[in-house]
Amino acid sequence: MNHHRKSELFPKNRVLRRTLYRLLLTAPSLPLAACNGDPECVRGPITLTTENIQLKPDGGVSCDTCPEHPEGAPLTSCGTRTPDGGTKYLSCSYITCSNDGRRPEGLQEAHPHEGADCELGALFAHVAWLEAASVPAFLRLADELAAHGAPEALVQAARRSAGDEVHHTRAMQALALRHGARMPEVDIRPFEPRSLEAMCTENAVEGCVRETFGALVTGWQARTAGDEEVRRALRPISRDELRHAELAWAVDAWAAGRLTPAQRELLLQARRETLSALEQEVSSQTPPARLVREAGVPSREQALNLLQGLTVLVA
Repeated sequence: MNHHRKSELFPKNRVLRRTLYRLLLTAPSLPLAACNGDPECVRGPITLTTENIQLKPDGGVSCDTCPEHPEGAPLTSCGTRTPDGGTKYLSCSYITCSNDGRRPEGLQEAHPHEGADCELGALFAHVAWLEAASVPAFLRLADELAAHGAPEALVQAARRSAGDEVHHTRAMQALALRHGARMPEVDIRPFEPRSLEAMCTENAVEGCVRETFGALVTGWQARTAGDEEVRRALRPISRDELRHAELAWAVDAWAAGRLTPAQRELLLQARRETLSALEQEVSSQTPPARLVREAGVPSREQALNLLQGLTVLVA
């Protein structure tokens, strides 16, 4: 299908677009403001260290002994370091921010690339992993929409979104490799048949809330990343992610006429609970200054402001 006709499968969501564009207008202009001597701006990668180094049979370092991050951030990589030239430490890196895509049911936590020590590489590898996991999620959505008698436009849009995610995965993998990291393997348990309500609940959580917020964050990064290559990679991705968010809301609107009032109320409650959980996640995380500066990741305060701007739309 011609790229310029991608948005014609179903009408644009004017309310969603106005909301996201209004929030993106608050993005700081490039070049980014200087750090003004704030020590937060010059700190190194966030790591937790332990002297307990467990080696694998092949002699490589194992991340199994890495401690749990105090704020629950996922482990992305580990390696060894000898800061004093003598004692060898295991350095464990954690990612404290990421764009949540449409995580499929049964997605297993990623096994990080052991050895990468660059937080930029860890970020892009993690995002690539999320993008790759979204491919089967959209294919499943397409099959379920067809099975439940949804309009063909929604089915085609879901399948096209899966194709978009393949391209996104490759773009993020390239950025990860540029910084010495590899995408973790995607491991998903086999899908089982489920009801229309179950499909819609996942769509409400992963699509209407997390994917909508992810589209907003990606758009923010495409405008504010100090690294020109990151901005160039994220511009087309941000347009695709906006359409994916529109698809989620279009599926929600279509399903509303097929669910009971009680079921619709449960979907609303699911969106509200997910929004609250996302707010807690964002509140507990402080992105490293380098990710804010070079990758355009919104700071905690900026992310909370963006999330607050979605409250009326989502809840």
